[in-house]
Amino acid sequence: MDAEETDLVAKKNSTSVIWRYFGFEITDTEQRDVLCKICKIKVATSRGNTTNLYQHLKQHREKYDECMTMKTQISKETGEGNKAQAVPRTKQCAITDVFASLTPYDKSSHRHKEITDSITHYLAKDMTPIHTVSKVGFQKMIRTLDKRYQLPSRNYFSQVAIPKLYNSRRDEVQKEMASVTFFSTTTDLWSSRTSEPYISLTVHFVNEEFELKSRCLQTSYFPADHTGENIAFGLREALAAWDLCEERQVAITTDNGTNIVKAVELNQWTRIQCFGHRLHLAIENALKDNAQCINRATGICRKIVGHFSHSWKKRVALKEAQQELNLPEHAMVTDCSTRWGSTQKMIARVLEQQSALSKVLSTDRKVRHLLPSWQDLEVLESVNKALSPLQDFTDALSGESYVSISCVKPALHLLNTSVLAEVEADTELTKSLKTKILRYLNNKYEGTQDLLNFTTFLDPRFRTQYICEEETQTLKERAISELIEIHQQQSVAQSTAVMENDSLDVESPPAAKAKKKTLASFFKETTCTAPRTSLSSTFDSMAQFREAVTAELNAYIYMPCVDHGEDPLKWWKFHKVNFPRLCKLAQKYLGIQATSSASERAFSTSGNVVSNHRSCLKPEKVDMLVFLAKNL
Repeated sequence: MDAEETDLVAKKNSTSVIWRYFGFEITDTEQRDVLCKICKIKVATSRGNTTNLYQHLKQHREKYDECMTMKTQISKETGEGNKAQAVPRTKQCAITDVFASLTPYDKSSHRHKEITDSITHYLAKDMTPIHTVSKVGFQKMIRTLDKRYQLPSRNYFSQVAIPKLYNSRRDEVQKEMASVTFFSTTTDLWSSRTSEPYISLTVHFVNEEFELKSRCLQTSYFPADHTGENIAFGLREALAAWDLCEERQVAITTDNGTNIVKAVELNQWTRIQCFGHRLHLAIENALKDNAQCINRATGICRKIVGHFSHSWKKRVALKEAQQELNLPEHAMVTDCSTRWGSTQKMIARVLEQQSALSKVLSTDRKVRHLLPSWQDLEVLESVNKALSPLQDFTDALSGESYVSISCVKPALHLLNTSVLAEVEADTELTKSLKTKILRYLNNKYEGTQDLLNFTTFLDPRFRTQYICEEETQTLKERAISELIEIHQQQSVAQSTAVMENDSLDVESPPAAKAKKKTLASFFKETTCTAPRTSLSSTFDSMAQFREAVTAELNAYIYMPCVDHGEDPLKWWKFHKVNFPRLCKLAQKYLGIQATSSASERAFSTSGNVVSNHRSCLKPEKVDMLVFLAKNL
């Protein structure tokens, strides 16, 4: 364009190419009068409309062709760019699909049942109050996850879903227990927050895959007097409710309550005393014999713990002292009279924080008397030295997911030879505590030594390591006699099953017409009516069985040593082919529990179920919820 054509001002914010040929005078600030830059003629056009501009430009043919060329080129470039960035259009949904996405699931549909079952499982397994489903936050979460799902009412979960899940899981557990040959149990008594009495029963067994399984069968309401006779009857009823035969029960593990001990004696069951309770009583009796000095020292510890527990200012001061002295920032530990381990932890914590405690308490004249004297510290150190090694034994023997009964004998041996053995550096108080604890444990476990020896013998980690030669021979004879008895029982059971099957056979077809007997038929009848096995052959088969068991026992004893960290049940599963008879005894005895912690855990679960907000739960519902929480 010529210089005179550019005297006009360009249109503001213009995007069309046509505006390169039109403009406005400098004085026309509002840009109302459009002028052609070529002929300076005013062109009438409305704001934003360019049709008249194109029509006027046609009078200047060269400029019009140039404008149209530039317009075409710009449109091509713009089209390619938009094509590269274009988002593929989604197919439009049918109107029926839109309505279907907003229609609630039918209650009989698979998806509705799946979500409802999942919520029921969540309520039962996590011990969540059932009224959770009626809370606003939970309902909003469900709507966010799936808008088509309509949450059933609280009464539905309480009256229908939970009982249905319980019945289903109970049938599965009962079917599982029907295939178990031998089992052991634990039991205990407990009172809820509302002082309602309950009795628990847990069962433990080793299945065919040599896996140790635990099941909490029931937490039953037990309003009768807690006498030995009533408890004995209640336990027999519990086994009968699950179709469990008492003869298949190897042993029951309980605490040392006189009523429970009497109940087991009345039922004539083999009883294993809980190692945790027995150890607690041993320590309690040892501390009572030295009560005067020990009670004073532990009393001061309790006062110190109480002082720091009731004052946030003192806790802050203790934390500052710990940081200044580079001590662990640990809080004080409160003890419980029924848990010796908590008393030991309280003493250990006071000794650990002695410097920080002295720094804080010495600055306040009112509590300065709480500082333990050197005599108190000496007593606390003596008690802690005697008790601290025992904590690990209780924890290790309280598990129910691994074999524990076979470790009791080795544990007692370690206590006698190393853990509680007297050392020259021990004080007189430490020596006295160790001696009294050992004497008590050794005396109380004398009655169950045979069973402990046998379970230890069946553990490939120990075998005869803690058993003398005379006892080894006795154990071998016991193993042979028990395996012969099991073999005879299985033979009788198999023959009974065969006879029952024969009696259920379809009636035989009518006999054919009798033929005249030949001489050979008499010899056939004589052969068929003769007994298949004589008495001597029976004795021969039992002798062969005894020899086979003896060979297995000898091979087992002289097998290479097994690492103490290996799982004995996995060892038996791997060597089942080598010891097809002896492995049955391992299945029978290695499922026994060394402690009654399984029942204690069932009551801990019960405490979470019967919370302050659910104290009105009926006993039947408590039993149902505890069963589901422990067995799902």
